Amino acid sequence: MAADTSTAHAAAAHGEFVSVTGWGRTAPTNARLLRPRTPDEAAAAVRDWGARGGIARGLGRAYGDAAQNAGGAVLDMTAMDRILAVDAESGLVECDAGVSLHRLMEVLLPLGWFVPVTPGTRQVTVGGAIGADIHGKNHHVCGSFSRHVRALELLTADGTIHTVLPGTELFEATAGGMGLTGVILSATVQLHPVETSLMSVDTERAAGLDDLMARLAATDHRYRYSVAWIDLLARGRALGRAILTRGEHAPVDALPPRARRTPLAFRPGRLPAAPEFVPRGLLSRATVGLFNEFWYRRAPKSRRGELQRIPAFFHPLDGVPHWNRIYGRQGFVQYQFVVGHGQEEALRGVVRRIARHGCPSFLAVLKLFGESDPGWLSFPMPGWTLALDIPAGLPGLGAFLDGLDEEVAAAGGRVYLAKDSRLRPELLASMYPRLPEFRSLRARLDPCGVFTSDLSRRLSL
Repeated sequence: MAADTSTAHAAAAHGEFVSVTGWGRTAPTNARLLRPRTPDEAAAAVRDWGARGGIARGLGRAYGDAAQNAGGAVLDMTAMDRILAVDAESGLVECDAGVSLHRLMEVLLPLGWFVPVTPGTRQVTVGGAIGADIHGKNHHVCGSFSRHVRALELLTADGTIHTVLPGTELFEATAGGMGLTGVILSATVQLHPVETSLMSVDTERAAGLDDLMARLAATDHRYRYSVAWIDLLARGRALGRAILTRGEHAPVDALPPRARRTPLAFRPGRLPAAPEFVPRGLLSRATVGLFNEFWYRRAPKSRRGELQRIPAFFHPLDGVPHWNRIYGRQGFVQYQFVVGHGQEEALRGVVRRIARHGCPSFLAVLKLFGESDPGWLSFPMPGWTLALDIPAGLPGLGAFLDGLDEEVAAAGGRVYLAKDSRLRPELLASMYPRLPEFRSLRARLDPCGVFTSDLSRRLSL
């Protein structure tokens, strides 16, 4: 979770008030931005940041208001970005919380190690990855990020630095706790061994939602990584048609001879930045419908073993700086929910409602989650998760999403707090049954509310 602009970074050294927003750019608020370089500076900032409290922040990829704090302090952790120790034999890395997943890949892929979990962007800090307990295309096999954390250093409200281990209450409250238990200063993470920096990818088209769900349920266990792009404007028999993409880390013997010379090379591409503002009509139902039709038709009906670079498979949008601008001045909402196994009809109902409403979303993905993670507020649970981007200016969007929230809650599901900016607080407890334990621990650990955010105030976390 993180700050937004280079101007903000420049102001941070002086603690100036700047406008801070999430990646969706929907609800900017002003906060005093501080940028510590050491644990001592972080502790001093926490002691001095005043009655409105503060929240830690990383690289700005929380979509909603989780790393904002109107009128208070925001602690930009990106200057604490050292890789402290690497065990090249076991794949353990100890690093500051401000180190990005991109940096870990740069340093550790040449040694044959890959991050255990990555979301759709590598521009995420390790601290943010733990605070949001991020998940990726491999959740059905590997769980979320915090499952691979062996220890972390946490600065709490009383100024104490704790070594926090898995299996403890403090760890389980911090993993997915949205930065509200304290400031994560560093972490030790177990990495995944790989032979190459290429992926072996299988692609297939699914004719509709039932076809897609059947394929995922029957064969997802064969792959380490799996995700489906889904057309949420298609209706009728094509409702939920999709492109299913699954992959594994390619072994050396799968590479062509020339690529075997540098099998672990990491070469992220880069395209021109998105324009500051996009014409209003570009994201209409008609234009997104045309894009979805093109995207679906251009995909192969079935293709096996295509070699793709890691950035292309995991992080295609990272190649377009400031891609969040394409949604225009009003920004966008990313809505992600999960419902459990046995609630497939609830998922079908939500997809039908989205299609009827005509939400112009061309970044919509469906995945299967594996077992729940230990974090009290961790998002994943066994079942189906759907994420979609929606322009914030879409007429009637608030009431429409409120209705989806109610359907999800009635099905025993939940929405993802790291992407939320508008959930009604009365639905939170039914979505997160361990919320009372989280609130109780927070009250003991931080009775004065030193750690707070726009998200925590809105939802009474």
